Amino acid sequence: MAKSTDSRVGSCVNLARAYHGLTLAILVTLVVLTLLAVGAFWQWSVAPLPIRHPVILTIRRAETLHAVSRELADRRVLANWWSFDLLGRISGRGRDLQAGQYRIVPRMTEEDLLRMFITGRVILHRLTLVPGETFRDLRRAIEANPNIQKPPVPLNATWLMAHLGHSGESAEGVFAPETYFFPRGTTVPALLVRAYRRMQRILQAEWTTRVPDRALKTPYEALILASIIEKESAYRKERPRIAGVFIRRLMIGMPLQSDPTVIYGMGRSYHGELTARDLAIDSPWNTYLHRGLPPTPISYPSRNAIHAALHPVIGKALYFVSMGNGRHIFARTLAQQNRHVVRYLKPGHAGKP
Repeated sequence: MAKSTDSRVGSCVNLARAYHGLTLAILVTLVVLTLLAVGAFWQWSVAPLPIRHPVILTIRRAETLHAVSRELADRRVLANWWSFDLLGRISGRGRDLQAGQYRIVPRMTEEDLLRMFITGRVILHRLTLVPGETFRDLRRAIEANPNIQKPPVPLNATWLMAHLGHSGESAEGVFAPETYFFPRGTTVPALLVRAYRRMQRILQAEWTTRVPDRALKTPYEALILASIIEKESAYRKERPRIAGVFIRRLMIGMPLQSDPTVIYGMGRSYHGELTARDLAIDSPWNTYLHRGLPPTPISYPSRNAIHAALHPVIGKALYFVSMGNGRHIFARTLAQQNRHVVRYLKPGHAGKP
């Protein structure tokens, strides 16, 4: 009886030892597999992506990490989808992906990729507003840019200014010429409100430091004059002299007689050269027929032109004419001006201030 009991005890001990050995083997196996998985995961997350050329990816609003991981794997940006998916979940930022268009380049890692998606380092596109351009030029540039979200109606100044919160204002001259960077899908108002605010900051800063005169009573009048100066001369150093001519004319009630204002008023009917008949067209922008400033700017002026309008050169010149080389010659009297016109302008030209 004792032998039978000892036998059963021995069997239990052996069974316990076997179970313990099996459990240990399983644990060791699990640990090894876990370490291998972690090693593989770590290797995939820090290794360069398997691409040789840049890839453009668009993440849509509310798109999940899983969906993005699957798309990246399908497009062979990732060796597998699950490592990137797991990386996002482990970091706790998998739900923070920012919508937008991204540029993925060789030598990036999965960690780089996740960080880029979380911080929203999207591709930035550009729109350049050139000094001297008009709203018509700006509208063409916007319509030709596929990265700007177009309005539901044809873009026009009335619609635009209403959506910027400035109903009734002209869209001419009020946007600062500059290159603006934006993510794909930006709306027209969201883009141009930046240009509008920048112009207001520039205008106010220049108005604060202006040379006081009786001709320009408001910053908007300075903007109008600057837009004319912008079109009259591309040579920056002579712009203050041109401003001086216009300021003196305004102060004595003499018409500005600026060709660019007439051309602006003609719109699409202008074909490259002004004639005496063109100068007789009665538009609000014809400064040969109407004294004072035109009702709106005629272009988007640069800061240099605004500065010139508010810092005119003191002098006695009331006239100037182009010499054909980008520069102008100035005159005090009409007789002097007529001699300059005969010398520098083609026969039949109506003349300039």
